[in-house]
Amino acid sequence: MSGTKSQSGVEAKIEAKAEAKVPPIIRCREIVKRFGDQTVLKGVNLDVYPGETMVIMGGSGSGKSTFLRTMIGTHKPDEGTVELFGQCICDLDEEGLNEVRKKFGILFQSGALFNSMTIAENVALPLREHTDLDDEIIDIQVKIKLELVGLREDAHKYPAQISGGMKKRAGLARALALDPKILFYDEPSAGLDPVTSAQIDQLIIALSRQLGVTSVVVTHEMDSAFAIADRMAMLDRGVMLCLDDRPWFEHLRDMPEDEAGKMDEKRRLVRQFLRGDADGPLASRRDEVGYGEDLFGMTPDLVTRTPSVLPTRG
Repeated sequence: MSGTKSQSGVEAKIEAKAEAKVPPIIRCREIVKRFGDQTVLKGVNLDVYPGETMVIMGGSGSGKSTFLRTMIGTHKPDEGTVELFGQCICDLDEEGLNEVRKKFGILFQSGALFNSMTIAENVALPLREHTDLDDEIIDIQVKIKLELVGLREDAHKYPAQISGGMKKRAGLARALALDPKILFYDEPSAGLDPVTSAQIDQLIIALSRQLGVTSVVVTHEMDSAFAIADRMAMLDRGVMLCLDDRPWFEHLRDMPEDEAGKMDEKRRLVRQFLRGDADGPLASRRDEVGYGEDLFGMTPDLVTRTPSVLPTRG
């Protein structure tokens, strides 16, 4: 899908890798995932190349968290394949999956730290579980990882003694413990104030540049998405609605209203999500449910909508 006349740097990089036959480090093909009678993912495809930051976005219930869990092997797809590092993980047993998981790290929404352990002990845990390193070497590695996220001086503290943003950074240090080639982020900015959120964004960018890791970030925070992404993918109702480089999405978000009004419904839906507009295809979809009429006896036209808030960060 292309929305800009000139080729962006990201597009050029991706095309160069394709021409050089650099294989994607993550390859998802026709992923279908069902829970009972509900189909959450409906034939999703995605390639992620080494060293890039891929942002996967979508509204609540779009399937993005399920897609992330499928990529890391927590959920097995009912149809389709997931390949990490050139290896299909769909039919691996737990032991095989654990070997693959040593090559990637995950930052969970809450940080998922063990409350009974200090920050340093949390970061050291993967090294103690999965390596034969001496305690002295582990201690050095922990200090290095904590320094990367700015928490070396807080190593002795427990999770209850630090802020939400510090917990996210500590969780990131633990995700980095085994020097992964891929980092998966599940809503890294969720529950954080704007300043702390911006700091986490800058940390993701810095780690990508310094360590060359591939990043897959699931989020619905558009400020963060535009700050960190090389490419962006949007899911809607379990379908990959669009996939392109960041400038394409920026162009769609910032185009004049008269030009935007001429677009098809799919692009208008994406634009509404990017901008956080109250009116648009997403709002019309919800109006079709008739909730206001059912609850209050009102027609949708009588329900007042407030204007959207402009993004706080560029």
